[in-house]
Amino acid sequence: MSLPIDPAVALAPRLPSPLQRVEDERLAGRGVELRLKRDDAVHPTVPGNKWRKLAPNLRAALDQGHSRLLTFGGAYSNHIRAVAAAGAAVGLGTVGVIRGDELARAERNWSLALAEGYGMELAFWDRARFREALSGLAAPETVRRLEERWGRCYVLPEGGTNVAAARGAAEIVAELPDLGPGDVVCCAVGTGGTLAGIAAALPEGARALGVAVVKGARYLDGEVARLHELGWGRTFPGWRIDHDHHGGGYGRVPAELAAFAEDFEERHGLALERRYVAKMLRCVYDLAGGEWLPPGSRVTAVITGPVDPVQ
Repeated sequence: MSLPIDPAVALAPRLPSPLQRVEDERLAGRGVELRLKRDDAVHPTVPGNKWRKLAPNLRAALDQGHSRLLTFGGAYSNHIRAVAAAGAAVGLGTVGVIRGDELARAERNWSLALAEGYGMELAFWDRARFREALSGLAAPETVRRLEERWGRCYVLPEGGTNVAAARGAAEIVAELPDLGPGDVVCCAVGTGGTLAGIAAALPEGARALGVAVVKGARYLDGEVARLHELGWGRTFPGWRIDHDHHGGGYGRVPAELAAFAEDFEERHGLALERRYVAKMLRCVYDLAGGEWLPPGSRVTAVITGPVDPVQ
């Protein structure tokens, strides 16, 4: 079976993604304008920042002659599903190493069932082994063990974040040509790749705001800075990560956050994905009119993914 040269041909993403203005008196009263970068509409099975981050890695895998992608994630990982779908579309086999060996004996949840439906092989590792592998992905011994089990693979870290992924996310900014002083581009932060790309591509005067969805994830600041050094050979000003809107931790959706998401849908007709997007937008509303989003700010919020089939 011949492999397509360009993943964009095989997957046919909708680019540039739509840009939608939101009229909301709560923000207008604080002098803040909001528009949504609808990356959730990029592709039905590889949406949003998953397409942005995967596309350059898919090209690299194909260019290097790989026949299999291997990656890591949790039981409900958007990244796992996206890799499975993208691999199937371009003719690459896929392996998903899943955190939690107890899941091997459990009935597949909707997310893992979808990944398997695309042909992904799932392997369930205990948390200690999972962490050890992720922390040493570049080590020859880790590579050797993975290849002993699955053969030669193009390996992606959890969340798909690497320099290539960050550069892919930078293309979001290229689709926002009117940015300048007073503009803030905002996104949810799980592993830091999308924020790193956005912050690196911004024109002078514009800023980037990331909203961490993981509790106690101060390491993400260092991860974004590390990606900048590795990918661009320099640091960038004008970005920060908010660590106060994680909703209690990754995957947690407290009643207050769910109510905010439901109210937003009622007002604006857009259902919000809860684990990332709702947290990001709640942060925007909380900070509007304050020090980081003062009156006169225009916020472009990147909708990184659609609503889960099961919220």
